[in-house]
Amino acid sequence: MSKVQSITRESWILSTFPEWGSWLNEEIEQEQVAPGTFAMWWLGCTGIWLKSEGGTNVCVDFWCGTGKQSHGNPLMKTGHQMQRMAGVKKLQPNLRTTPFVLDPFAIRQIDAVLATHDHNDHIDVNVAAAVMQNCADDVPFIGPQTCVDLWVGWGVPKERCIVVKPGDVVKVKDIEIHALDAFDRTALITLPADQKAAGVLPDGMDVRAVNYLFKTPGGNLYHSGDSHYSNYYAKHGNEHQIDVALGSYGENPRGITDKMTSADILRMAESLNTKSGDPVPSRYLVELPGRSARDPRAMGNEERSPEVWF
Repeated sequence: MSKVQSITRESWILSTFPEWGSWLNEEIEQEQVAPGTFAMWWLGCTGIWLKSEGGTNVCVDFWCGTGKQSHGNPLMKTGHQMQRMAGVKKLQPNLRTTPFVLDPFAIRQIDAVLATHDHNDHIDVNVAAAVMQNCADDVPFIGPQTCVDLWVGWGVPKERCIVVKPGDVVKVKDIEIHALDAFDRTALITLPADQKAAGVLPDGMDVRAVNYLFKTPGGNLYHSGDSHYSNYYAKHGNEHQIDVALGSYGENPRGITDKMTSADILRMAESLNTKSGDPVPSRYLVELPGRSARDPRAMGNEERSPEVWF
């Protein structure tokens, strides 16, 4: 059989996916974190990998899924949070644009898996499966109640899961993980399709979402998940030393408030008293960039801006 006859769609996918292979897995394993620092890698969406100077490895919101893949259904799913927010039905043209930079099934050294909330681009069954199959049998899964419910439903043993709510602290080797208040109002309108929001909202944010502060010997990292802007960031900044902060950045289409704009990111960084504010780009390609995307370099032009890097 000739080469062109033996190649199939399945063989093509296996030979090209994930796009980066195990390159980043190997880089993370080989990284020697200098004393007084920590290392961080962006995994797409709000996903990050954090490594401390003591070699502690944790991942947060590592997502291995996709955005839209077909025009087959021109409408949103009934009850979708964006449908509830904007009162529209037409499908959002949001596609995943970031490559798959980390192979979950090549992960061997990891000390904790965390999720900020239960939207499927922040908690991933493939990551859970890979860690359960290939890593130490004591790696904890840490998140709010709704995330733990998902993990347990997928088959992660309940004793491997740690439910956190604002005020809780979990120690993982040399990293102290503080669960803090989240401000993800989009999460609050994520309800079952047959459930009406009237008379239900506001719901309990603490069981749905948390922000995290990672205190390491080399500095402190604040992860805000998909939180919107809130004046409460100032409370977190008053109560904790924050060296680097991550915010979910993007412009909002008409009728939608879901991401922090450049001004919101700067206000967040200022309120947190952070040394560096990092705008995590919105996870999707959106058809109308004039409405949904702005050049993050604009943040460097704002008056009184902290150091912003991207």
